[in-house]
Order: sequence, then structure tokens, then C-alpha cells
Amino acid sequence: MNMKKIYNMLLALGMVSFSFLSLTSCSEEEPFSTATEDDSPRILDPIFQDRINGELPVVANINRTDTFAMTLTVTPADYTTVTWYIDGQEVATGTEIKRLLPAGSYPMKVVASTAAGKSTYREGIVRVNPIDGDPWSSGVGFERIVAPGTQAVIYGENLSKVISLSIGEHNVTDIQYDAGTESLRYTVPSDMTPGDYRLTLMDSEGHSYGADKVKVTDEALVTAGASRANANAAWTLSGVNLDQIASLSLGGQTVTTFISLSTTEITVTCPALSDGNYTLTGKTKDGKDVIFFVNGTTAVEQTVAVTSETTLWEGHHYVSWDLPDESPNKKFDLVEKDRFATITAGSTLRIYYSLKADDAYHQMQTVTGWWTLLPGTDKQDLMSDGVLSLVLTQPMLDLIQAQDGFLVVGHGYYVDRVSIQ
Repeated sequence: MNMKKIYNMLLALGMVSFSFLSLTSCSEEEPFSTATEDDSPRILDPIFQDRINGELPVVANINRTDTFAMTLTVTPADYTTVTWYIDGQEVATGTEIKRLLPAGSYPMKVVASTAAGKSTYREGIVRVNPIDGDPWSSGVGFERIVAPGTQAVIYGENLSKVISLSIGEHNVTDIQYDAGTESLRYTVPSDMTPGDYRLTLMDSEGHSYGADKVKVTDEALVTAGASRANANAAWTLSGVNLDQIASLSLGGQTVTTFISLSTTEITVTCPALSDGNYTLTGKTKDGKDVIFFVNGTTAVEQTVAVTSETTLWEGHHYVSWDLPDESPNKKFDLVEKDRFATITAGSTLRIYYSLKADDAYHQMQTVTGWWTLLPGTDKQDLMSDGVLSLVLTQPMLDLIQAQDGFLVVGHGYYVDRVSIQ
């Protein structure tokens, strides 16, 4: 092999080596993004669960002394803007949020968007729990729907510490504490406009505590009493702004004459209908639909069960055998013994109840005034709001008369109604 060929081979090997080194050098550089501003934004982390039965997932469950913190990973990172909303209000921008929140349940939404007008979002609930000793109240039900200028009530714990409360930006000092029901009564400011407002409790030391939301409405809204009625008998519905009602229609019969009418109650004579389920609707004086609070939502009609069932008592009475003997909530004893003297064996006693969600357990017993179990009954574990039906036998009725009446005892629930059929 002559020298010229050897030279050419060495030159070729050198060029290959140079190319290899060049490629190696390029591979050691920092990686670069290939995403562009025209790409659709995506939220990669964290993963938000889907809704369950239409309810948003809980994405954080913390105490009020903890900071709600979350970091989002999005793409294309260089072209995406992240905005955080709590209670529908913008509270932060950027991929991180850190925020202290009062106790309560907060809808949270995070939106990732690009300058090209493309966006995606995730939603969830931030649940902030009170700590031991905090004044605290969560919604039991319809008592959180109120009207301007009217009396309202909240139920909770440690409410004796509260000296004032606020609904949104409106401060309220006209409050009355009831130890028996662990509740506060207050007057809703008359100048409030309809909407949802955060409720805040204040103690004598100037500390404030979250207590979830109140809905202020100017609509005629029926909140209780509309699910059942006795044919051709007085029928009382409760709610807010009920003095606006002009008529109620049930089973094709329209009632325009009322036994009594106020802002919070309307009493009519139920049409003479046979036992069954009927649709109830209503109109206000200015032609609007009457609204009904049904299973936690509002609707313009309500299904009513017309029966021969008679109400013995109706209200919202908390029961806990953990309370001291002198507490009126140690037991439910609000149906007089004399009422049972006229009841015949074979009649069905129904106890309508709702759970106090934050109590550790929920149990019910039906006993005599001496705390003797009624014959054939036992302790009942309660899993959700419902009705306990009890067919009264003659031995039961005899024992109620012999042992100073009828009690409902247990822990962790409210008695809402007692009826007989």
C-alpha cells in the first residue's frame, strides 16, 4: 500500500472521529421543549377524581390551622397560565397555591389556559375542619336558607362562645344562644341582596371562625311540611317569604283561601283526596312559581303523600344520652303520655329523624319514661336520615301508661317529626 492510500485512510478515520465527537457533544446539552404555544394545555399532576353522584371530589381534608397547599404540573409549561378560584373568586395565579382558610367546605377550581385561547380545568372540594374547642356550625338543612329581615337559626358546637356573627360583610350582634339545642338565633340584615354568603362566628377575644354558608333569598320558598298531608285537615307549610303566596295546587285542586299566612308559615285545608302521591305547585301574587326545597335542592314542584297519618310532634330536637341528666336533649319526651291513651293497638308510630353528621356514632332506642325498652324493640344503629316505624302492641301501650310515658333516646341525631297512623 503506497503512502497516498495510507494518508487517505487516516483522513477518513479522522473525519468519522470528529463527527462522533460532535454528536456526543450535542447529546450532552440540556434537553429543550418541543411544545408550542398552539398546543392544548393539559394538567398532568395531581390527578383529580371524577364526580361521584354529581358531587365534586374532596381534594384536600385539613384542619383550620393547616395551610391548603397544592402544586400543579402543566404542559406546555412555557405557554400556560394557571389561575386558582375558591368560592368562585380568583385567589392565586401560577402553578402553586398556599392559603389559610377558616373552617368550612370550599369549592375550588383551577384553570390552565394559553394565549391562543385554549384552556382546561379541574374542580374539587377543600374541606377545612375546626379544631377542638372552636365555635362551629355546619348546615343541618333548610335552616341555612333565610330571608332578609327575618329570624334565622344555626346549630353547632361551642356556640356559647359566640358574641356576634357576620354574613358576608354584614355584621350581626342581635343573637340569642340556646343551650338546650346548642343553637344561635339571629336576625338577618334587612338590606341583604339574594345570594350565597360565608358565615363567620366571632368570640369575645376577637377571634373569628368559619361556619360554612347561608343562602339569602327573596323568593317564596317552602322548606318543610310539604312532603305529607292529611286529607281534608289543616296542613302547615314552613319556609321563607311565604306571605307572597297567592295559591297552592295539589292533585288538580287549587287552594286560594288560607287558614293563616305569615312570612314563615302558611296553613291551608288539604283537599279531600284519597291516600296516594300527588304533585304540589304554587303561584305567588306576582305570578312567579313557588319554590320547594326537596332533597337538598330547589324545585318548582313537590311530591306530597296524602295519608291518614296524624302528626303528634314536629320540630328539630337533638338527642344524646351523653349529655347530663338535666339537659333537655338527654332524651326526646315531647309527646305526652295522654296522647298514647287514645291510640289503639296495631297503629304505626313513625319517628322521622336526621343525623348530626359530626357525632361519632348514631343510635336510637324507644323506651318508657323509666328507660325500659318497649317490648319487642332493641337498639337501632342509624346510617342515614330516615324514618323508624314501630307497630304499637297492647303490651307497649300498657307499659307506656304504667311507666310515665314514651321516650326516644340514643345519640347523634335529631327527631324531626313523630306521627301515628
